[in-house]
Amino acid sequence: MHITDAKMYKSIMQTAIDYLSAKADPQNVIKYSRYFKEGYDAWGCADGSSKEAVKLIETRHPDLSIQQIIELGDLFFKQGKYEMGSTAILLLNNRVKDFDKDTVQGVKGWFDHGVTNWAHSDILCTMITPVFIQKGIIGYHDLQDWIKSSSRWTRRAVPVTLLCLRKTEKPENLIKFLEPLMLDTERVVHQGMGWFLRELWKILPLPVEDLLYKYRNTAARLIIQYATEKMSKEQKERFRKDKK
Repeated sequence: MHITDAKMYKSIMQTAIDYLSAKADPQNVIKYSRYFKEGYDAWGCADGSSKEAVKLIETRHPDLSIQQIIELGDLFFKQGKYEMGSTAILLLNNRVKDFDKDTVQGVKGWFDHGVTNWAHSDILCTMITPVFIQKGIIGYHDLQDWIKSSSRWTRRAVPVTLLCLRKTEKPENLIKFLEPLMLDTERVVHQGMGWFLRELWKILPLPVEDLLYKYRNTAARLIIQYATEKMSKEQKERFRKDKK
């Protein structure tokens, strides 16, 4: 990081903090905390506050490069407040046309070292990571390193991102790629995998049911629970653990 960039980042950080902290609402923190088992460190700003912070930043710094936004995002996530992470994501989303392979690695860094809650994870996996695949910057196999990450949020990001391929890629290919996550130990990954399998099952049930049957005794029950949510009671019975 250049010294001039560091000074600019400090100024931008302070701009965001000053703007967002002035919008603080402790009642919103209380209201939304119950949705975040991992903790919710926030000012409680009203919806739209991060978008306004982005407008303010872009007005004052219209020539930010995408690499600068990635580096700035590292700092925003490190700062810790929920709204700062949201602001970083929205800044990046405004530069979709400039995404490249370096952007992919930068976002992986956000997951590995910055993301700490399901909301930021899923916003990134809805707005940002599918674009990498849809624009042909990477193929889904390039997320292999993400599956092996020590960060539970990076691993969760893989099945949630691949929801964008559920109607276009062969289900068997996606299932084979994601299968290692069936034995993951983290709850947030279980939720992501279950979500993916539930949505894939709606399109082509058999491959998903074969996977669930294979792992009925070893996968976390939360994966099975999420994946079978739309099944009938009779269908769910097939995926119960074998009685000892």
